[in-house]
Amino acid sequence: MIRSEILREIAPILNPHLVVCNIGLPSQELHMIDDNARNFYMLGTMGLSSSIGFGLALAQDKPVISIDGDGSVLTNLGTLPTIANNATGNYTLLIIDNGSYGSTGDQPTYAGMKTNLTDVARACGCDTVIEVQDKDLGPVLQSAIDSDEMTIIVCKCDSGNIKLPVITLDPVVIRHRFMEAVKS
Repeated sequence: MIRSEILREIAPILNPHLVVCNIGLPSQELHMIDDNARNFYMLGTMGLSSSIGFGLALAQDKPVISIDGDGSVLTNLGTLPTIANNATGNYTLLIIDNGSYGSTGDQPTYAGMKTNLTDVARACGCDTVIEVQDKDLGPVLQSAIDSDEMTIIVCKCDSGNIKLPVITLDPVVIRHRFMEAVKS
C-alpha cells in the first residue's frame, strides 16, 4: 500500500478525532479523502506535525493524532525525546514510513536505509512504540487511540504518490475551523 491508500483505510478511525497532518501530499490526500474541521493541514512546516500535535494534546484532553512521515520526523528528531519525557495518554503519533521524501519526488530517506525509527523512538525513551505493516494499521491505530498511553506507531509502507490538486482552503480558514473543533 502507498500512503494515500493507508489514509483512505484509516479515515473512518481518524474522523471523530483531532488530526494534525504532515505537509504536502499527506495533507492533500487527507483533505481529498475526508476533509473536516478536525483535520489541521500543515501547509509549509516540514517536521512540525508531531510537535504541534503533541503540544495540542498537552493543552486539552481530547485524543490527538499526528500523522507524520519518516522524512519529516528525521528533520525534527528533537520531538521524540520531548514526547518521551512529557508523555500524555491522549496523544498518538503515526509515522508513515515509506522510506522516502514523498512530497518532494520520492528521494530516499535514511529511514529507507539504515535508520530504524522504531529503534530511534525507543532509544529516545518512548515507552509504547509499535511497528506495523500497512495492511495491519487500522486495528493497531484504533487500539492506540482507545488506550490511555501515548503511542508511537511506525507504519511501514510502499513509496508512491497519487496526482491531486493542492488544498485551496485559505490557511486562516484551516486554522479557524480547527480551533473551533478543538473548542467543541
